[in-house]
Amino acid sequence: MSVVTQPDDVAVVDPSEGSGTLGKRLANTQSVWILGVLLAIVAFFSIVAGNKFLSASNFSLISQNVAVWAVLGVGMTFVIITSGIDLSIGSVLVFSSVVAAKVMEAVGGQGWGTALVGILSALVCGVLWGALNGVLVAKAKIPALIVTLGTLSVALGLAQVITDGIDVRSVPEALTDFNTYIKIAGIPTLPFIALIVLILGGILLHRTKFGRYTYAVGSNEEAARRVGVKVDRHLIAIYALSGLLAGFAAMMSLAQFGTTTIAGQSLTNLNVIAAVVIGGTSIFGGEGSIFGTIVGLFIPAVLQAGFVIIGVQPFWQGVAVGTVLVAAVYIDQSRRAAALRGAKSTSRLGALLRRNK
Repeated sequence: MSVVTQPDDVAVVDPSEGSGTLGKRLANTQSVWILGVLLAIVAFFSIVAGNKFLSASNFSLISQNVAVWAVLGVGMTFVIITSGIDLSIGSVLVFSSVVAAKVMEAVGGQGWGTALVGILSALVCGVLWGALNGVLVAKAKIPALIVTLGTLSVALGLAQVITDGIDVRSVPEALTDFNTYIKIAGIPTLPFIALIVLILGGILLHRTKFGRYTYAVGSNEEAARRVGVKVDRHLIAIYALSGLLAGFAAMMSLAQFGTTTIAGQSLTNLNVIAAVVIGGTSIFGGEGSIFGTIVGLFIPAVLQAGFVIIGVQPFWQGVAVGTVLVAAVYIDQSRRAAALRGAKSTSRLGALLRRNK
């Protein structure tokens, strides 16, 4: 790993040579304890609900619920590692599904030809919304929170304008049958598609220059610029990736439910952001892993399934997820404060030793 010394004596680590390793290690540390929390939740529901919770049908349902969140979580992991946020993913999913359903309705037919046209339409919608977010964040320098809060409202409003607020149910049978009748080990195909996306996302984040640059931008944007990273272009690509995956998740949602879900994505943003942060991706940037996101995703899904089985009101899910989210952020802040104190102590010790030479 080389160090580039700038004229103003600022040392910058070259992101093309392993930057982000510390961030991944710290994130994986948090992933370990949050995995323990997940296992404790599973153990609790296993004891309270017994075979109802441990049944194959329940785990199949949990995996289906996680599938769409998992695809969205990959894009969100990249965004948050850059110290950004994307509040619009749920609305982009709704808008993309509405456009895709309308296009497929206009084309007509129940085969894969119509379905492929819909998939392409959803992907294009998603990537355009994501690129718009990226341009406004990177070029216009508007905070990501404000940009994506705005596009959240605009995308959802346009979806309601297009449909008059009424869900579109004209989804080709080829798409719904794909999820209903094609199963692996008794589990529908959507979770396995999500697994492929997670694997590809993990490779992109942890094994490519694109991923290393993502960590570099989140760790120190100015330092990344100084070593030649085109930060603005990279941020646009990150948000476009998040939008693209939201468009893909829209088609998965259509395949699962056979209809658009205009009013059914209100908690999607909370669940996905919570899962990513709970899994060890720091809201301050520079840290995160796809493995952590996978672990974090199952907490709201398992809580949702467990509460339904034991007869607890589903509203408590939000309370539980929010509590774990606040705890995860607190632990993240505590780790960072401890690391900063350690770095200052090391720096003072080094200066003292140099003076005593």
